[in-house]
Amino acid sequence: MKSVYLKDSLNFASKLNLRRLWNMSKVYSSYQFTKLLQKPIQWGKPFTVSFEPTTACNLRCPECPSGLRSFSRDTGNLKQDFFKKTIDEIHKDLMYLIFYFQGEPYINPKFLDMVKYAHEKKIYTITSTNGHFLNDENARKTVESGLDRMIISVDGTTQEVYENYRKAGKLDSVLQGARNMVKWKKKLNSATPHLIFQFLVVKPNEHQIPEIYKLAEEIGIDEVKLKTAQIYDYEEGNPLIPTIDKYSRYRKQIDGTYVIKNELKNSCWKLWQACVITWDGLVVPCCFDKDASHKLGDLKQKTFHEIWNNGKYTGFRKAITKGRDKIDICKNCTEGCKVWA
Repeated sequence: MKSVYLKDSLNFASKLNLRRLWNMSKVYSSYQFTKLLQKPIQWGKPFTVSFEPTTACNLRCPECPSGLRSFSRDTGNLKQDFFKKTIDEIHKDLMYLIFYFQGEPYINPKFLDMVKYAHEKKIYTITSTNGHFLNDENARKTVESGLDRMIISVDGTTQEVYENYRKAGKLDSVLQGARNMVKWKKKLNSATPHLIFQFLVVKPNEHQIPEIYKLAEEIGIDEVKLKTAQIYDYEEGNPLIPTIDKYSRYRKQIDGTYVIKNELKNSCWKLWQACVITWDGLVVPCCFDKDASHKLGDLKQKTFHEIWNNGKYTGFRKAITKGRDKIDICKNCTEGCKVWA
């Protein structure tokens, strides 16, 4: 297993150059100065960007806007020409490119073409999928695209448990897709993509945590990550909140209500090193802004570099330093979707 992690680390390191490292050091330094001085300072450009391939999804997961079909914004697919134009502008500073925000990436018919284009720019590419579209042909094309990391959501080791959260999902299809990926990596003698089973820990599946490790080893998956679940209506309790405390973002109080465990500090690393670009070109602060309610810019009207340091972005960073608990998308956030290996 250690050799698998080493290969992935070396693959990532192979994408680095002096410009990207210098940019990262500028971003990190400006973030530290911001925390020290309590006023927004931004040097450099983001070294992590998430692109939204689509808002469409085949599943009906209960804590997901795509699954609930509850978006207040327009839905659609990322256009390849727009993607290429944006990547041409920002790729020199990028280390990570995440092909995911909302929706199932493989529903976009040009998804793997965009992955290949980013790969040619020597960017480390990541996607997250529910695994239902990894038929033999797509698995082969995925390996050939140069995708560096694939997260496959497997939130149960039996169909009965799996469908508690992955509504309308078929576990057998997901596991066969994972086997297809392993097969084509071997056939094409490829170390990539690094394959991860992501297990979203909720009350109905927490008893299957040991089993997901066994299943991953049996299939040949490189890594397992356990992810804590973001619950929207948690205050009065929720049947999805785990009973195992270390896997819950929420703490039960004496009166029976729930609160977020972690303190909301008035800083957020993501606002300095990353951003999200929706399928239709809106720039939003992070993955918690699922409805793109905080529009910091529109790439159909401005370049990315114009948007990154504009008044809206500066204002949002300033608001973070003054009080994250006053910003709607930050209230149910624990500074990133924490996982445990």
